[in-house]
Amino acid sequence: MAKRFKGARHGTTAPRHRLLTSLLWATAAVAGFAVAYAGTNIYLLQSSLDTRDVASLYTTTDPNSTAVADDTPKDGSAGEAVNILLMGSDIRDGENGEIGGVVAGMRSDTTIVAHISADRTRIEFMSIPRDSEVPISDCTLFDGTVVRGWTAKFNTAFANGGKEGDPAEAAACTMQTVTDLTGIKLDHYAVVDFTGFEQMINALDGVPMCIPNKISSKKANLYLEAGPQVLDGTTALAYARARTGEGLPEGTDLRRIDRQQELMMNVLRKALGMNLLTDVGGMTQFVKAGAEALTMDPELGNLSYILGLAYSIRNIDTNNITFATVPWAYAHDAGGGVIWTSDADAMFESIVNDQPLVDPTAEVEISASPSPSASPSADSTLGSSATTSGGSATPDATAAPSTAAEPERETEAEILDSCA
Repeated sequence: MAKRFKGARHGTTAPRHRLLTSLLWATAAVAGFAVAYAGTNIYLLQSSLDTRDVASLYTTTDPNSTAVADDTPKDGSAGEAVNILLMGSDIRDGENGEIGGVVAGMRSDTTIVAHISADRTRIEFMSIPRDSEVPISDCTLFDGTVVRGWTAKFNTAFANGGKEGDPAEAAACTMQTVTDLTGIKLDHYAVVDFTGFEQMINALDGVPMCIPNKISSKKANLYLEAGPQVLDGTTALAYARARTGEGLPEGTDLRRIDRQQELMMNVLRKALGMNLLTDVGGMTQFVKAGAEALTMDPELGNLSYILGLAYSIRNIDTNNITFATVPWAYAHDAGGGVIWTSDADAMFESIVNDQPLVDPTAEVEISASPSPSASPSADSTLGSSATTSGGSATPDATAAPSTAAEPERETEAEILDSCA
């Protein structure tokens, strides 16, 4: 029997498992991790990356390390865990307004902490529900203006920093709130918008998905039949953003997180299956597709640094890619918000201490092939957010890095065949 740990979910070669939360961050993560051997057009790509240094706006007790770039794939953070804050920006102007409708202000409906273990054998993604009711930190803008925080839904942090329309300031305010709430030191950040998400998915020639049931959402302009399908950028974005409509009965951000994480896992699986890390032409196309739609810190936006980081995780086993959502419970008011439970502290400590994400509460036995549309029982108020499948237990944090051959990768056809 496979194990389910409340609070942590692992990637698997059987996508029928309801992999727990992006989408917008999903592709942002791939853009950061998957860039290797892209020496061709390196200077062209470097100039197209939008980088903004927010070090003066984000404070931490630990000094930021400075990576030394060279012409070889060298991991500038070798021997150290790396934490990246990934944010999907719901900016509604220009091309993004044409996609989502023009709306004033700047929002982020998706926020994920991506943790790369120091030994480079694990990658863990921790999603933060946008409707979490938390203390929002005060934050500082580039002109010295201080935006005061208050207790509100989590995505208020991004909106506070984005008052002047600068995604870097929005990212810095979100980073400050995340660190103050969790104690996690963030080394890098990346913000991706609607247009960038679509372009990256299209650069991969779509993402294979197992659609559990027919979906018809007029609001999201999303119409899908049940079964295995390859979603193009426009459809994948609609699938990641949709909350209401036939086939989406719960209509909550929390269930949307589940779909986003499944989509993100399949993006990673397809990229690995395409051997994108060693395909110069394909990688060049993928990076160019998302470069102009990404805002990130200068180090993460330095191709030499990205090349080294990507090379260091080239043999990652998909069973060691974990997705989790901060443990939550519904708030008592009628505002649709959630509060974090005491189990959240253990999850934060796992990241701080570079340990696998596990829930300290009891394990629950599940069948080897749960339905992808399974959901918490009606009387459950605690967010259950993870699945371990394929007979794989939680990785041993003390185990030495594997010296075995490169893990077997799946083709798109194999991913779709496993939907049956």
